[in-house]
Amino acid sequence: MFNIVMVHPEIPHNTGAAGRLALATGARLHLVKPLGFDIDEKTVKRAGLDYWKDVDLVIWESWDAFYASVADTSRMFLLTTKATKNHWDAKFQNGDYLLFGRETKGLDESLIEAHPETAIKIPMVEGSTRSLNLATAVAIVLYEGMRQVGME
Repeated sequence: MFNIVMVHPEIPHNTGAAGRLALATGARLHLVKPLGFDIDEKTVKRAGLDYWKDVDLVIWESWDAFYASVADTSRMFLLTTKATKNHWDAKFQNGDYLLFGRETKGLDESLIEAHPETAIKIPMVEGSTRSLNLATAVAIVLYEGMRQVGME
């Protein structure tokens, strides 16, 4: 099982789409606060997320709380446009954590600088766009991981 980690997500529809991806692939979705939206039952129902109750979801109060929960032997891949290594060059394993930053700023620079060996990017045509939609990025990397480990 993969772990999708959304650090400070801002747009509820992206988070909802990531939840659907988690459910479809057997992944666990981690949301690291602060969130840019409410995630109460009323909001979830209004957004049409009737599957949300079935998502393997963990909500963390802070980055520090999340990071403290990750075993020293776990592998974290940081998705960032600032990386030089493409996502398909990573060698994914079951249990890996796939970290995605907020829609407007991505992951914090200090985190990327602390883990440059696991920073990866989704290649894009130079000068085409600043970044991909967050839910799209989650899908691309998650399914590459599933392909590598042999999706059942």
